[in-house]
Amino acid sequence: MFAAERRQLILEMVRANGAVSLRELARVVQTSEVTVRRDVRALEAEGLLDRRHGGAVLPGGFTRESGFPQKSHLATAEKTAIADLAAGLVEEGEAIVVGAGTTTQELARRLARVPGLTVVTNSLLVAQALAHANRVEVVMTGGTLRGSNYALVGSGAEQSLQGLRVSKAFLSGSGLTAERGLSTSNMLSASVDRALVQAAAEVVVLADHTKLGTDTMFQTVPTDLITRLVTDEPPAHDDRAATELQALADQGVQIAVAGASGNPGGDQVPAARRALPGPRRGHVPGSSALRSTTGLGDQAASDRGRVADLRRR
Repeated sequence: MFAAERRQLILEMVRANGAVSLRELARVVQTSEVTVRRDVRALEAEGLLDRRHGGAVLPGGFTRESGFPQKSHLATAEKTAIADLAAGLVEEGEAIVVGAGTTTQELARRLARVPGLTVVTNSLLVAQALAHANRVEVVMTGGTLRGSNYALVGSGAEQSLQGLRVSKAFLSGSGLTAERGLSTSNMLSASVDRALVQAAAEVVVLADHTKLGTDTMFQTVPTDLITRLVTDEPPAHDDRAATELQALADQGVQIAVAGASGNPGGDQVPAARRALPGPRRGHVPGSSALRSTTGLGDQAASDRGRVADLRRR
């Protein structure tokens, strides 16, 4: 297949799906990932698509939402590491809400080992991951099924959350910036996520570094309502992600960074982790401190310096 034919096929796949992994592109066009990466760079130079870690997406910050099959193949190692670290925030006997997404699905698989847990969710995938867990109660919202991400949305979902109060909400999204907070590309999903936030005393955002600095159409959680961000360590050349981490920390978001390299099996996360809290805000009674191998530390300024170190590398 000639380069022009390859690139046209790649462009058509990205337009059809919103986001496609390099691995999937290479499989469809029957060439190596190295060649596909070169084609993606050429298409990006023409302004026809944007590169993301491990794949390609529609151009511009306000991209349309890709479906679950495409999302599940992007940044898989990072999502595994994030989910493992985030699970350490959940204690026995807690009641929490978990939103829809591929990263929250990974989290749910780990929550199956927490006894006495109550999980409220609008995600069929989260519920499925916990369906056979001993001593974990799963409560599903009502609503209309949105097939692209297997989530319940609409007025039924939102009404079922009224009057609910839990300790923490775990949410993912399509993009995260210090200016607007967490956002998503779908209006119905955004509305349900806002209802989940209203039900929780603390909000924990799970977002891999590819989402940092990306802004999408509908705001779900403004920055001042985000208690913690659990993310992975951005590559040394990714100045945008490092800049957003610094800006989020400056606005008071506690940041926990999980290393994802050297984790092919997906069951264990490397020991090198760092937790980076921003300036201290109002403490929520009964909230638990973030657990990691290094601890949160005592001085916020010193912790924020670690984020700045990511930018210098």
